[in-house]
Amino acid sequence: MGSKKKKTPSLKTGGTKKLKKTIKKVKEKTISSRKRKKSVSKVSKPETSSSISRKDAIKTIKSQLLQQKKILLGEAGATLNNMPAAILYPDMGDQAGMEIERNFLLRLRGREQKLLKKIDEALERIENGTFGLCEICGKEIDLKRLMARPVTTMCIECKTEQEEEERLREM
Repeated sequence: MGSKKKKTPSLKTGGTKKLKKTIKKVKEKTISSRKRKKSVSKVSKPETSSSISRKDAIKTIKSQLLQQKKILLGEAGATLNNMPAAILYPDMGDQAGMEIERNFLLRLRGREQKLLKKIDEALERIENGTFGLCEICGKEIDLKRLMARPVTTMCIECKTEQEEEERLREM
């Protein structure tokens, strides 16, 4: 018994009509699902950066920065207290694994130290009243950007321009 192959409609046999109908159905489903998402997001939408004042947002950011600083300092202290001394293992594989792990921890703490410095600078800018101003062009940095990256010092336009210049220098 031979199995019949299901023919796909070609352009010559009216396939374009079926294709157009399918595209129309997909568009209708997409539009209706977007409408549903919008209605749901209006109901359960938390406060956004546009619905709170800039001063309140900066207060929130300051408390987040202080909390992050406290956590990072606690982790750094724990790492220093728990850092194993250089132990000589008889097996070279064990020795290498221990060295890799130790170097990884130190590199991680080095990055956290840089972040702590940026947090301190951001807190200082909050106290000075210059927080949220781009250090290149002087314009206000968008609240969404500040909420996402509170230690930033540049608006998105200036940062994008800086990254493009860096890319060009690398070439």
